[in-house]
Amino acid sequence: MHRFTPAFRRLLASTIAPLLLVPAFAPSAHAQQEGSTSAFGEVIDVRVVNLEVVVTDRKGNRVTGLTPGDFVLKVDGKEVPIDYFSEVQGGISVAPTGAQTVQGLPTLTPGAPVGTSYLVFIDDFFAVERDRNRVIDSLDQQLPLLTPEDRMAIVAFDGKKLTMLTSWSQSSRELGRALREARVRPAFGLQRLSEVKQLASSRTVLRQAGFDPSPYSFPGGDITTRLSVEEKEFAERRSSQVQRVITAAAATLRSFAMPPGRKVMMLLSGGWPFDPAQAAAEDASRPVLDEGFPRSTALYRPLVDTANLLGYTLYPVDVPGLIGNGPDASVEGIPAPQAGLESPELEAETSLTHIASRTGGKALLNALRVQALGQAATDTRSYYWLGFTPQRQRDDKPHRIAVDVRRDGLRVRSRRGFLDSSRRTEVSAMVESALLFGSAPTSAVLPVRLGEGKKAGRDLLDVPIEIAIPVDQITVVPVGERYVSELELRVAVVDEDGWTSEIPVLPLKLEAPQQPVPGGHVRYATTIKLRKKKCDLVIAVYDVPSGRLVATRIQFQPPGR
Repeated sequence: MHRFTPAFRRLLASTIAPLLLVPAFAPSAHAQQEGSTSAFGEVIDVRVVNLEVVVTDRKGNRVTGLTPGDFVLKVDGKEVPIDYFSEVQGGISVAPTGAQTVQGLPTLTPGAPVGTSYLVFIDDFFAVERDRNRVIDSLDQQLPLLTPEDRMAIVAFDGKKLTMLTSWSQSSRELGRALREARVRPAFGLQRLSEVKQLASSRTVLRQAGFDPSPYSFPGGDITTRLSVEEKEFAERRSSQVQRVITAAAATLRSFAMPPGRKVMMLLSGGWPFDPAQAAAEDASRPVLDEGFPRSTALYRPLVDTANLLGYTLYPVDVPGLIGNGPDASVEGIPAPQAGLESPELEAETSLTHIASRTGGKALLNALRVQALGQAATDTRSYYWLGFTPQRQRDDKPHRIAVDVRRDGLRVRSRRGFLDSSRRTEVSAMVESALLFGSAPTSAVLPVRLGEGKKAGRDLLDVPIEIAIPVDQITVVPVGERYVSELELRVAVVDEDGWTSEIPVLPLKLEAPQQPVPGGHVRYATTIKLRKKKCDLVIAVYDVPSGRLVATRIQFQPPGR
């Protein structure tokens, strides 16, 4: 049995060493300076941050008729002006009352219906088939709840690849077909449960041999614990598995970034632990001290940040639903993530409440899993839509958002922050999305040739790679007596078991004594290190000045396989 840890991600495709460039250009050591690029508008260009704000009274009833002056919007603790303001009641955009000095959202017409775009993400990697199909069947039965302005797209993830079952569709027949297709897909939740049982069995074997499988340490009292070797291996594996699903969900958001209307993602979760270290501990009531792999909020941050950047509200669905009764989606107040949870079920539910609370949504737990679409539809029909223009630095720094009302006794729910992502991060995310969806992210062709790998250590190969960069896709600028191009090379890898690599970014400054001929290619050669496994690669070249991306997808078959 193979054991994978986060170190595997670091090794796979972790080295890109430039070897050769044909005479047309020569490599330079100058690095790309962040901030000198143009807007990455052809993929994601978020200039205005939109907030869907729900206001309720003490009894949980929706409060309507508020004006921009009733709200206080703060970013990182400082009040900022509201640039756009609209109200939606029962799915209809409401005309402003009185003298409103803030303009409404340009995409909304007073008195017109406002549709919702539902992006459904089905987790086949953690879900048990029986539980998953029960939720899928309920979605199929609730499709009549969609209004004519609504639309839905459905994506499934099996731990290796994202499959788009249908793009945006307003056809109940098409959506029903996609859900029936989702129903017959393999589910791998029993394997995840088997891993839990194997951990329990290893504890039993150790006890029978006279060893304590869970060594505790008690600094300052008996309130903390450290994991045993077996527990730590389980925690590292589970952390990597959750990372895999969260990465896929974030990639799905980016691939469906800009639909019209209200944007909602329904996450059908098979049971993702909020903190894999706590899930691995035999006594889950004690906070675990072990570090070295993503835990709790850090584990789910990529999904939360992507949703908030793109304006998606997340409604995670508790597919296992082990308890018969759960909180209603209209009940305000989501429990805060907590350490030392009492059961794996509560551990998994905390991950869903965390995701929902950070994006302004609701966790549909337990019995509500079979009412998911109806609950989400009800919760997204009436709200206030606030927009503001942040001073973006594109420095990958998070920013806190707080929305409040000036009237006493009212409660507010909205997303809690946004990530000021850099263009470098956005391009890498686009490449990763293409990798998981099994496609190339661009229509322009990037010819690539892989050579035969040579042994570079245990289970590693040095693989030569030659790239023909289309001259028409890059910007060539005269600098003195030479012609210069500023590029970035990215290589994303997923192996046959579904494990992905980190995406290295190699800045390339290419120079030539004469201007390259239009329609020609610039050839660049390098080597990458790959595991001795069959894998798929997305090779991408990003032109910094223009923001153009050219990429291709290619498969590597190691010798002897």
